[in-house]
Amino acid sequence: MLQSHLGEIAALATAACWTISAVAFEAAGKKVGSISVNLIRLFIAFALISLLNLFTRGMLLPSDASVSTWLWLSFSGLIGFVIGDLFLFQAYVQVGARISMLIMSTVPPITAITGFILMGERITLLGLVGMVITIVGIAIVILNKDPENKIVRLTYPVKGLIYAFIGALGQAFGLVFSKFGMGSYNAIAATQIRIIAAIIGFSIVITFSKNWGKLYKAIKDSKAMKNISIGSVFGPVIGVSLSLFAVQHASTGIVSTIMSITPILIIPMSIIVLKEKVVPREILGAIICLIGVSLLFL
Repeated sequence: MLQSHLGEIAALATAACWTISAVAFEAAGKKVGSISVNLIRLFIAFALISLLNLFTRGMLLPSDASVSTWLWLSFSGLIGFVIGDLFLFQAYVQVGARISMLIMSTVPPITAITGFILMGERITLLGLVGMVITIVGIAIVILNKDPENKIVRLTYPVKGLIYAFIGALGQAFGLVFSKFGMGSYNAIAATQIRIIAAIIGFSIVITFSKNWGKLYKAIKDSKAMKNISIGSVFGPVIGVSLSLFAVQHASTGIVSTIMSITPILIIPMSIIVLKEKVVPREILGAIICLIGVSLLFL
């Protein structure tokens, strides 16, 4: 029985990994800053992905990739990891991992629309309905009616919500450009190229923002480094590997839907680990988002 559902089980484990990773990075980001967290976790992820590449392909570095593959995947890494994660990790600090991951539910709809515009991929009527439902689910969480003034207002800081949405845009465009660049190339090696580009990109960002001093302080902070290490292992390494395994053993639609339960899984984690208060409206919104994302893949 378990053998026939290996892909689905791997997808569920991936969602759990994203949840652990998001909570760990939120805790670290609030302590030492999002830029430091980003670069440190990329170095950790690069070391671990390189070892994984060595054991699975016999190569420490992706030296067999073509120039075209390097260009497209580097571009994808700059958009997805640098721009996307730069804003996403700042959103963790501003509005928390729970709300940020909920906003990230817009990644599948944005990816579908981008794929339609750039690659002519088809979007079904049910998919369009799913996009609307996803947006409604997010709106239920981030909007609240003021009983006194009878006006609808945002429940969370505008800056944090915008950061999370830019993070979603970065992730979505990063995925599309990955598809352009990867083709039939090995997915683990492709991830390694994206990480290399991201390390260079973040190094430039830290140099121009003069944040190297903060990075050294972050490295000396044992608690922050523990959280960054946990996030790095469960996110870019185990999470990515499990997601690739899941896609190999189950349909992309089923895998994507199961992996989209992260906003729901993160609720108990936020309550237990981060001691956050969660209202019923937020749980309802997360469930509606899951339904919306599910319709995209039917």
